[in-house]
Order: sequence, then C-alpha cells, then structure tokens
Amino acid sequence: MLCRRKGSRVGGRLRQIVVTFGLVWLWSAPSFAQIYAWRDANGTLVLSDRKLDASASTYAVPDAPTVRVTRPVVSAVARDRFEPLVQEHSARQSLRPELVRAVIQVESGYNPRARSPKGAMGLMQLMPATASYLGVRDPYDPADNIRGGTAYLRQLLDRYDGDERLALAAYNAGAGAVDRYGRRVPPFRETVDYVRKIGSATTTVPTTSRATVVYKTVEIVDGRQVARYSSERPSSGAFQIVAQ
Repeated sequence: MLCRRKGSRVGGRLRQIVVTFGLVWLWSAPSFAQIYAWRDANGTLVLSDRKLDASASTYAVPDAPTVRVTRPVVSAVARDRFEPLVQEHSARQSLRPELVRAVIQVESGYNPRARSPKGAMGLMQLMPATASYLGVRDPYDPADNIRGGTAYLRQLLDRYDGDERLALAAYNAGAGAVDRYGRRVPPFRETVDYVRKIGSATTTVPTTSRATVVYKTVEIVDGRQVARYSSERPSSGAFQIVAQ
C-alpha cells in the first residue's frame, strides 16, 4: 500500500490516515514486513509496504483528496454490492464464501474495472485465455467474472484434491508451475505472498483437514456440458465425488 501527500510537513490528518491504513495493512501483512518512506521528485511523501517508483498506479481515498494508495480502499458498500453474487456462485461451486471474498479482495480490491499490467481483468482478475476457456464473455461484468472465477477455483480444487493452498498457488502462478514443483506452492515470491495474504483473510484448508464431501454432476445446457457441485448427495442420476 502506498500513500501520498503534497507538502513538506505531515499534518495530523495525514498521520491519522497513515495510522488507519497501517493498521489495515498490518492486519493482512506477514510479521516480518516493513514500511518504506521517501519523497519523490515533486516532494510528495510516499509510504509503502514495497519499494515502488512514482509511476505506480494509485487510487483516491474517500474523504481524503490529498492522499492516494496503491490498492483501492474497500468499503462495506463495495463488499455488500457483490455479496449476492459471491453467495450465489460460491454455493453453485461448493466453495466457502469467505475464500471467494478473500480472492476478490487480494486480486482486485473489489474493483470490477481492475486490470493488471499482465492483462488480468475484473474482480477475480481473469487472464484473457482463462476467461475464454471459462466462457466468460465480459470479464468486467461482475456476474460473469465471479461465475468464471469461482468455476476456475473449483476446477483447481478438484485437481489438487481440495487443497486450497495449492489451488490458490495455481490460480496465481498456473497449475503447470505447481505441478513442476511436486504439487507444492512454487517458491516464487509473488505466489508465496499471494497465498499468505489470502490465508491472513481466511484460513486456507489443506487436503488432510478437509471434511466436506463435494459431489459433481453434469447437465446439458444449450448443447454443452455444465458441471454442478454440491455438498449434498444427489438424489438421482450419475455423480462423481471430487473432494472429501
């Protein structure tokens, strides 16, 4: 997170905001993290948990027009706006809603128009190829994005026998990277930090502690196969147990 304010002196207002954001940041940061502080060429005070240059993307802080941060500030209004979609698609894919919320928080800060330098799009930051594979027509549409993102998470959880840490690592670095490192979290700093950040918001569940059985059924919708997931055993028809 990065904060900026013009001027040669940090006043009480900025100190209050810095303390507030520091507390929020520390809530999700590893214990060994530190704050970097410097002034750019324009004399703007820069505070960040990472060494960033002045070209880093920034976002306005509500009610504080002279302060900017490197991640959008998430308000209860933003979270509540997308909560029905989180609940709906978490249930469809038999995912924990708190896991989906944490992914959205870390990926986009609940900004449906977010786009990463690598091209990832929307709330759950889907790459173009992944979005196409998942049948997501508009990655910036919250409903389409969360539908695709949760379906992708479900597929990764199935691949790694319900281990959320491995699924999250694959969501960030790709399943190929996880497989190359013996089905372990790859030793990439970005990926390790990504799994840690989500773990700080919701306890990730490894394979050995997962107790919920997930049933997979397949329906034909508009001529194509659509997978459905549920923690309840289907009363009829064929099904597959994909996690236990």
